[in-house]
Amino acid sequence: MAQSRQLTAIIEREGDAYVALCPELDIASQGSSIELARANLKEALELFLETADPAEIKTRLHDDVFVTRVEVSVG
Repeated sequence: MAQSRQLTAIIEREGDAYVALCPELDIASQGSSIELARANLKEALELFLETADPAEIKTRLHDDVFVTRVEVSVG
């Protein structure tokens, strides 16, 4: 049975498309909707994890990723 792991997906709109980024592995994908961008990122991550050398995965994987908001002064 395959293992699973929770990874972060940051999705932002760029023009008419959406870009999805996984900061833990620095892998990105895109799609015409949020759902498609997320699905394409999942596919890219699974393909990478299936085919990459374990040493490359270890080198690229950043376990300490924190997503938060920061308030800044403007003007």
